[in-house]
Amino acid sequence: MPQLNPNPWFLILLFTWTIFLTVLPNKINKHIFTNKPTINLDTPKTNTWAWPWT
Repeated sequence: MPQLNPNPWFLILLFTWTIFLTVLPNKINKHIFTNKPTINLDTPKTNTWAWPWT
């Protein structure tokens, strides 16, 4: 059964992971986000709710 022979598939697996680990991190790190997150340290002022039965 040829699918049990690891000889060609192991080499393909190694080449694939080598490409994934060398090319993809560079492409991911060069990605520029269009919306830059802003850090809002001010807490919003909340009003207390006036319940009608109290």
